[in-house]
Amino acid sequence: MRFLFIFIILNSLLSIGLHGQNKIFISGEIKDEKDNPISQALIAIEGTAVGTYSNDNGAYTLELLPDKYKIVISSVGYKTLKAEITIQANKKQDFVLEENKVTLEGVTVYGKSRVQQIRESSFAVNVLQIGESLQNSSANLNNIVGRTSSVRIREEGGTGSDFDLSINGLSGNSVRYFIDGVPLSSLGSGVSLSNVPTNIIEQVEIYKGVVPAHLGADALGGAINIITKKNQRNYLDASYGIGSFHTHKADLNAQFIESKTGLIIRPTISLNYSKNDYTMKGVEVWDEDCRKYILVDRKRFHDDYSSLFGQFEVGFANKTWADALFISCSYSEINKELQTGSVQSKVYGMAKKESNAWNISARYQKRDFIIENLQLNASLSQTWDRSLTVDTAYRQYDWNGDYIETPRNEITGRGRSMRHYKRPAAIVRTNFDYWLNERHSFNANYLLNRLNNERYDDVDADFEASNDVMAKHILGLSYGQSLLKRRMSNTFFIKEYINHLNIRQTDIPSVTGSKEVTGSITQNFFGYGISTRFTIVDPLAIKASYEHSVRLPLARELLGNGTTVYANVALKPESSNNINMGIFGTWRPASGHTFYYEANGFLRYADNYIQAAVSEKEGTLQYENVPSVHIKGIEGEVHYNWQNKLQLSTNISYQDARDQGKYKTDGKISATYKNRVPNQPWVFGNVEASYAWRNVVLPESKLRLGCTYQWVHWYFLTWEAYGARESKARIPTQYIYNTNITYSWKHGRYNIALECANIFDETAYDNYKLQKPGRSFFAKFRLFLN
Repeated sequence: MRFLFIFIILNSLLSIGLHGQNKIFISGEIKDEKDNPISQALIAIEGTAVGTYSNDNGAYTLELLPDKYKIVISSVGYKTLKAEITIQANKKQDFVLEENKVTLEGVTVYGKSRVQQIRESSFAVNVLQIGESLQNSSANLNNIVGRTSSVRIREEGGTGSDFDLSINGLSGNSVRYFIDGVPLSSLGSGVSLSNVPTNIIEQVEIYKGVVPAHLGADALGGAINIITKKNQRNYLDASYGIGSFHTHKADLNAQFIESKTGLIIRPTISLNYSKNDYTMKGVEVWDEDCRKYILVDRKRFHDDYSSLFGQFEVGFANKTWADALFISCSYSEINKELQTGSVQSKVYGMAKKESNAWNISARYQKRDFIIENLQLNASLSQTWDRSLTVDTAYRQYDWNGDYIETPRNEITGRGRSMRHYKRPAAIVRTNFDYWLNERHSFNANYLLNRLNNERYDDVDADFEASNDVMAKHILGLSYGQSLLKRRMSNTFFIKEYINHLNIRQTDIPSVTGSKEVTGSITQNFFGYGISTRFTIVDPLAIKASYEHSVRLPLARELLGNGTTVYANVALKPESSNNINMGIFGTWRPASGHTFYYEANGFLRYADNYIQAAVSEKEGTLQYENVPSVHIKGIEGEVHYNWQNKLQLSTNISYQDARDQGKYKTDGKISATYKNRVPNQPWVFGNVEASYAWRNVVLPESKLRLGCTYQWVHWYFLTWEAYGARESKARIPTQYIYNTNITYSWKHGRYNIALECANIFDETAYDNYKLQKPGRSFFAKFRLFLN
């Protein structure tokens, strides 16, 4: 009711004398007289600051209000083209530019790409364009996102391993993942940034700390929203790659539009396989001759991984009764052998995990829904998610692959187990946009995420089966302003979180707390925030944002994962006050030279911070609440582009996260008071460089050379207050160099990529000091037809 009341008040105050309109899209391609695509052509609306650039394939998209416009299309070496266009609905419009052999000096016109417009919004956000060079490479979203400022991804091994992502010092499940505004978990628990096909993605938005209400997220550290391609054209995109450690990757993505009815069909298939048999350096094995443990190099022997993702989507777009109506079915499957526990000294040789998920979903989008100027985006999703963890071997393995018989299983040190988890999930999202005019807008969002957690075991007779229930209702309302001829923008938002739990499991109560928290519980929480951006003078602008946010524990944290993560049903929701302040701008000192810079400072004051605690003896972990954690830090990044040939970028992040809980529950002073939070990097940076040549060897070709450098300062594995500082386990400083070369011809129809990761074969550690692969090679061929 309070949301409805606030909405009515705001609507009454702001709708007086205002007339609302919904934004629509005009898109198409820019080509020359020989039908060759023109990249970096400027498409601008005359008399305004609205504009965009064409991509490497000559494609562009502009977001406008229904009206009559004069469009100006210009590019170096071509005659400027002007056209008058009236648009009332989404429209496709191609343009052909005529070559101009006379170059005018001293006259340069610049517009803003869609990516740049989002970057320069009032929120602290990174936007990654998944262009041709990234789609040609073997990089997955983990690799791509992990190279951006303030983001650090720590993997537990090679292909398909679990990972932990942090944004501004808040990590793990404090960050939420979305695909087109819907939780990524709707595709199944096995689908993550590491295996989402990059060739279906247009861009990735990374929100830091403060998350817009329209995403409907109970995120504490930020959110990642994957935006998929929505081009209105036929195409086929297929690729195959092969690499070190018996790694194979294959992807196919296509779109077919039936000309008579406009029916759109989009099939997607993605396959990944790897033995992950890379060398583990300096691991302990028992030497019978010396009668002691010695350090040796050994290959991983039980870490096979395979994944399958398939999706079939069918629907319509740009109809009088729907701007978009699609129904999709998807299936995902993961098969993974388990090589280690949460520490690499805990070696497994028989344990494995299997999971699969079916999903069916529908989404609908319509402008002028019921009443004029109201836009609806709605989606409904049902997922059937199953997993099985097999832990039946009474063995203890070492890195030689040898074992001894023991009275306990490998993972938990208890009896034989074939543990099943069934987690059916229903997700409902309803989003309303109401545009009063170019200066004022409303957004209302509702998200329901309901999950069952049915557990049973085929061989453990002592295991008590149960069926827990988790349901989250998240409501959000925001009001946006664009003032002073777009020099200033503000967003005000409020959120309400309703968390319903029905905990029925009672096993291992001394560990999981299951006897303390049973039965049905419903809790309400409230959040709010504001973001603002002001352009002082081009190229200098400032932005600031604040949010009081709440994050509800995920199923993995609360209920465990059936293998290496114990349940903790007594976990409390996290809350945090997040503050961001920064400056940014785009500077063009001369024709063809573009600099983009951004610097931010941030504060995070988190209560009941959820932290993973590792048991080195058992090789397992469990999530627990840290009463209070304060995080402060700064970050900066600079990008340089010269004529879309030379591209340089660098970023660095510093974040200081410390325990603020002075007293323990018994009233004694905590030993970890003001300690830095362990197992979390606090200084890290990235450097990237690439150069592209055109028409090398073959006409209509492009050759690109690139390299990346990643640096991470050392950090402690556990709380620094425990044990002697000199002998404490620490994750050492990392220096990783990678290089790549891609060659494309026939305007990107055929593409070949060769890559070398970790060129100098450094010993790379990451999450919980688990070793990552050494030097590796990868080759990929991609075919793109449109």
